Amino acid sequence: MLGTTAVVLATTIVNVVLHDVMRDFGVGQGRVQWLATGFLAAMAATMLTTAWWVRAYGVRRTYTVALFIFVVVSLAGGFATSIDELILSRIVQGAIAGVIQPLAMIALFEVYPPEERGSAMAAYGLGVVLSPAIGPALGGLLGQLFGWRAVFFVTLPLCLAGLVLAPSRLACFEGGAARRPTFDSMGLLLLCAFLLFVLGGLAQAQRQDLSQLGFALVVTGTLACGAAFVAWELRRSHPMFDPRVFRDPVFAAAAAVGFAYGVGLYGSTFLVPLFVQTISGFSVMKAGILLLPGGLLLALCIPLAGRLTNRHSPHYIVCAGLACFALSFLLFAGASARTDFWLLAVWIALGRLGLAMMIPALNAGAVQGLPLGQIAQGAGALNFVRQLGGAFGTSLLSLVLQWRMASHQGELAASVDTAASALDAATRAFDDCFIVVGLVFLSALWPGWRIRRVAATTQ
Repeated sequence: MLGTTAVVLATTIVNVVLHDVMRDFGVGQGRVQWLATGFLAAMAATMLTTAWWVRAYGVRRTYTVALFIFVVVSLAGGFATSIDELILSRIVQGAIAGVIQPLAMIALFEVYPPEERGSAMAAYGLGVVLSPAIGPALGGLLGQLFGWRAVFFVTLPLCLAGLVLAPSRLACFEGGAARRPTFDSMGLLLLCAFLLFVLGGLAQAQRQDLSQLGFALVVTGTLACGAAFVAWELRRSHPMFDPRVFRDPVFAAAAAVGFAYGVGLYGSTFLVPLFVQTISGFSVMKAGILLLPGGLLLALCIPLAGRLTNRHSPHYIVCAGLACFALSFLLFAGASARTDFWLLAVWIALGRLGLAMMIPALNAGAVQGLPLGQIAQGAGALNFVRQLGGAFGTSLLSLVLQWRMASHQGELAASVDTAASALDAATRAFDDCFIVVGLVFLSALWPGWRIRRVAATTQ
């Protein structure tokens, strides 16, 4: 849990200091968004390889080596002298985080007997949820007091404690299989190529370097790599990612909702701190504190949402959560520099309440219709889709923000008050992005409703 908490904390803690990074390195939000999207994309890719690392080297060795590398790249990020070094360190951080995060779940299932796993999972879930809840506030406080570099060092005490405990506490695990399984290098290569085409294409579009021919190449490359990856995994007897789980209509619907969940969760933690620092003039610490009440509400409501999931059909709870999050960001679409701090905090809390409702119901409903042998693959695929949604959504929202800002600036160019028109254009651009997030969640209501209908017929 020490390692898991550290890597989950690192996922969102950087977002609140993006504005300061932009200022210090003199770059726009199109470049700085790679600190979020690069991390999430790398995490999504390597998350699917954890099972192989465990089979080949065992939990203890995999955890120790991965956590040591995570410490090294965290230090590299904190001491980076250029934006390129910082982005590279975040991508490597994400790749290592993708290996570490599933290890806690694997360890809990191996150590605890079935009758004790419920309590273990509750502790695991609370740790995973509390990290992003307190991360922005902690990042804001550290950024205010010591500068943005401090957020790269905050996870080091957790990592070092994990490294000290690992040799003795993880000694109960086997050292790995006698015969090392074959690594799916071609599958990983195709997956990375797919992610590079998608996110690289969006990045090029933000720099306005993407011609019609370039756009055609990006689309062709994305489709070709995606299709090749699926075809390759279908041929393997032990695939890294099993596309067959999507044949189950319940799981396919849950995956669509999970993608929207990733867009909303990670996209909002990217947009909101930028909005309140750029438009409202909040300090780094105030921007972090703004997200704290909603994060704590998220952590407190998850146990209640779990009990509701036990008693009611998942589709009611998932759709209610989607509606809450959509309403939260449609309210944000009317925000301006004059919107009160506590009103913004209430809107964020409404969205986090929606996420708290969705998490247990989505996880439980997704795998209901899968055969027992595919449940592990289904859980891994759902996590992958959620991370992919986060990476894609953050990059897309960054592109929309830049596009709408340029558009609104052109519309207001005739204004005499240049400063006021620039602020107005930026406000409208953020409002457009908040509407996009709201519409994404509203569009997920239909697959969310499908989770119940198909699951009910299989019971």
